[in-house]
Amino acid sequence: MTNESDRQPGPDDAEGGTVLPRRNEPAFNLPGGLVAILAVLVAIHVIRTYLLPAALDNEVIFNFAFLPARYDHPLADQGLAWLWSPVTYSLLHGGWEHLIFNGFWMVAFGAPVVRRIGMARLAVFWCLSAVAAVALHMVFHWGEMTVVVGASGVVSGLMGAAARFVFSPSGRISRQFAHLNRRLSIGEALSNRSVLVFAGIWFLTNFLIGLGVFAFGGAGAIAWEAHIGGFLFGFLLFGLFDPRN
Repeated sequence: MTNESDRQPGPDDAEGGTVLPRRNEPAFNLPGGLVAILAVLVAIHVIRTYLLPAALDNEVIFNFAFLPARYDHPLADQGLAWLWSPVTYSLLHGGWEHLIFNGFWMVAFGAPVVRRIGMARLAVFWCLSAVAAVALHMVFHWGEMTVVVGASGVVSGLMGAAARFVFSPSGRISRQFAHLNRRLSIGEALSNRSVLVFAGIWFLTNFLIGLGVFAFGGAGAIAWEAHIGGFLFGFLLFGLFDPRN
């Protein structure tokens, strides 16, 4: 006779099927693609921090960070940075604390998304969620000479996407099987208690960040509007990237 506490939710639990025996989940079991992304982010920051002269790093920031002011000036004076910076800013970070903070949440929510959609779709998701994040930021900061860097908008997009499928009917999340759950429709997600609590806490935290109550990541001013833009993109449009029903 098996005690319920000795059982582990399996991939069929979300459909009301069988329950598999418990298997110990590895403490560190990330998709290889996600490890590669984290390695690239770390490598970029190491090069900028320890190898590039300050003047050259400033050039990197000017050419690859997102600046709302680019779009309020003649494009001929700005080169082509206006074209790629809505994506490349997500590869730069303001400091080690900023990078570690984003990396932590990328591991938590990026892993189930990568397992579910694969690296090719993730690459498209990354680019478009990065653009969506700074698009909303620019609505509130049009023409400002402020620098936006960091993967926070993309991480927020991964959180929004994960909210559509990671919660089992019991409200728990299994790191090993969450990517096999059925994707909730937007209506189902908005009526799911676990999703509502998660999204409510997430939005409240970001509004408090916007009011200056909280400050995370060690990157100075926080582009909280970009977080919201990324989250809404991931939550509302994840179905376009999801190969599962």
